[in-house]
Amino acid sequence: MKLDLLRHGETELGGGFRGSLDDALTAAGWAQMRRGMEGAGPWDLLVSSPLQRCAAFARELAQSHGLPLQVEADLRELHFGQWEGRSAAELMEDHAEELGRFWNDPYGFTPPDGETLLDFEVRVLAAGERLRSRFSGQRVLLVTHGGVIRMLVARARQLPRARLMQVEAAHGELFRLTFDDHGLRERP
Repeated sequence: MKLDLLRHGETELGGGFRGSLDDALTAAGWAQMRRGMEGAGPWDLLVSSPLQRCAAFARELAQSHGLPLQVEADLRELHFGQWEGRSAAELMEDHAEELGRFWNDPYGFTPPDGETLLDFEVRVLAAGERLRSRFSGQRVLLVTHGGVIRMLVARARQLPRARLMQVEAAHGELFRLTFDDHGLRERP
């Protein structure tokens, strides 16, 4: 399966730890996503996180290209618990030590009341495996979140867990992977 990953664009309530918050895209966010997929495709199928910052764009794209769309709940963003809706700058004011621990060892430190990275990894990789088995031989565009993209790209690059946060995924950025019996690999 050829798997393209498109990160959602800028959201109305800004950056930071959006997690499970379901805010909409700004006009700039829509434009970022459109630019990110220029020259990409064609696809046989679109898959999206259920959160509107991904799903609204995926629905529009599916309708305009006559493609089937599947919403996959397990490809939503990491739940950041008490950090949801807060920026790194805000957290530096009252949780600087904890934020540092999260950035340096996300598998070893979970934001208060948040989802563990291990649980997130299991959820995302299981969803990816389900897609691979269902859509083998097809081209799939997955519209999703920075954390999901980090997880899948880190796996494709065979990075150790300690280097997960080194994977950058800008708003509207597109990544191209191949997912087969040998696992995930980046493609040009």
